[in-house]
Amino acid sequence: MAELVTIRCLSDNYAYLVQGGGQTILVDAPEAAPILAELDRRGWTLDEILLTHHHDDHIDGLAEIVEATGARVTGAAADAHRLPPLDRQVRAGETFTACGEDVHVIDVPGHTVGHVAFHMPGAALVFTADSLMAIGCGRLLEGTADQMWTSLSALNALPGETVVCSGHDYCKGNGAFAMSVDAGNAALRQRLDDTAAGRRPCAPSTLDDERQTNPFLRAPVLAASLGMDGAPDAEVFARLRKMKDEFRG
Repeated sequence: MAELVTIRCLSDNYAYLVQGGGQTILVDAPEAAPILAELDRRGWTLDEILLTHHHDDHIDGLAEIVEATGARVTGAAADAHRLPPLDRQVRAGETFTACGEDVHVIDVPGHTVGHVAFHMPGAALVFTADSLMAIGCGRLLEGTADQMWTSLSALNALPGETVVCSGHDYCKGNGAFAMSVDAGNAALRQRLDDTAAGRRPCAPSTLDDERQTNPFLRAPVLAASLGMDGAPDAEVFARLRKMKDEFRG
């Protein structure tokens, strides 16, 4: 059975180690020191690094980690021109094996146009980085609202027990915005209270958690309160994303 380790990096990034089947993989490499320290503490040898997208806060530690471990690097073929050198290029819809598990590559444009997620169905894990996030989603820096809604819908189709490993701890800001548009949501209030009290981490979370508390996944439910009853779900999502961009709470 695969073991998941969450590592805090930089000010609010997450990286993830997965160990199983005699292998260890890392998903994203924001900062080398805490990742190498965790590997050393556990006595694990790193075999492979999976990159979700090209932003500096997800790849800046890569060169130092590769130099220290010799791990191979896997990333999206579509973004190979702006990712660090890749040993393996993967495409949306492909499946490869890591840690004794099938890993499905899911195209999740929106935050960037080359963003991918990695789904390990046997381990009930999905690494979403800056697409689906804890109580939120990534900003639309390159893609469109339609693209992000399609990406979120694809992730939302996974089994509810899937553990969502997102790229940042934005719980405070995401939670404040969620409460501003979904104040009557008891599950959201409980989640925020539990996180503030240290009873649960911001991330990882389960997909069922996100379905109950994430305003972006709840766009169809929130349509009426936004005065958009009957509007296409993607338009409701676009309104919510714009509201979040302008939110100063």
